Amino acid sequence: MERGEILRWLQEMDESRLEELWKKADEQRKASVGDEVHQRGLIEISNYCIRQCRYCGISACSSGITRYRMTRDEILEAVHEAVRLGYGSVVMQSGEDPGLTVAFIAGIIRTIKEETDLAVTLSLGEREDDELRAWKDAGADRYLLRFETSDPELYERIHPALPGKVSDRFAQLERMRDMGYEIGTGVMVGIPGQSWITLAADIDTFRYYDMDMIGVGPFLPSPRTLLGGPEAADFYLSPQDQVPNDELTTLKTVALTRLVCPEANIPSTTALATVDPQSGRELGLMRGANVVMPNVTPTKYRVLYEIYPGKACMHETALVCSSCMERRIRSIGRVPGKGPGGRRRKI
Repeated sequence: MERGEILRWLQEMDESRLEELWKKADEQRKASVGDEVHQRGLIEISNYCIRQCRYCGISACSSGITRYRMTRDEILEAVHEAVRLGYGSVVMQSGEDPGLTVAFIAGIIRTIKEETDLAVTLSLGEREDDELRAWKDAGADRYLLRFETSDPELYERIHPALPGKVSDRFAQLERMRDMGYEIGTGVMVGIPGQSWITLAADIDTFRYYDMDMIGVGPFLPSPRTLLGGPEAADFYLSPQDQVPNDELTTLKTVALTRLVCPEANIPSTTALATVDPQSGRELGLMRGANVVMPNVTPTKYRVLYEIYPGKACMHETALVCSSCMERRIRSIGRVPGKGPGGRRRKI
């Protein structure tokens, strides 16, 4: 599929034509990754962050936040909860928090590997190579780092670099692959200033880098940030050029991502479930996704990890979330996955 065809599908509004897209994506999903839906237990280990992203509710510039950093014992208890619930992997996610030291994270990874059979995914932001190597040596399997947009000018507007540093997430993704990580990334759909051409380029970029994991969700700004307030109007393009942050466009992006990256693990994201609590998760799975990320963060911390408002499953316990997720998976004729659920590569 060439970029021009991707662009045409993104702008398609005819329901009968879109049924063709949904069918193609679901058939490709079934052929490439099967009917299993792999569950990654999400642990939001810290909401400290030194970055000043203009959309994220836990950025350094956001006010009125109670900050937290989970202890080693709290993290490991959440890990063992994931084991009890039958998940095959855990994702340790945080803001870009220097307080999560190399030794602290490495020690937790080693303990997880000693005590469980779980795969370990990290999503801790931009990090130095020595940190990334130390965590890989400790046993980490995967690393998630969303590039958010392939347009460098738009990226700089919404995600300013730290003083004296250059932000190059594509270079970090490639270095991590060389270190032996499975690499994951993703974009937001409907960022103010995102054109249809840019979003088509984002999808083509997934293919170019042969990403192992790809997360796609609608842009949901925090009201505590610049892009969640009246200043956001200055960022938007004309109505015909600006990508909307709606469910339909997100689902098109998921489906097209499956078609250009058939072997990738693609989650039906929490953000998608937030814009459509009734069926967003299921629709994502029916349009090409094969992963979900049920939250196992203690509820007292989960409510504080508010990167955008109204996040789905904010107040549910891990057990309730697990039961709901399994019911949703089975309701569409799919089955919960077993084991770590790494990328399937064709031989």
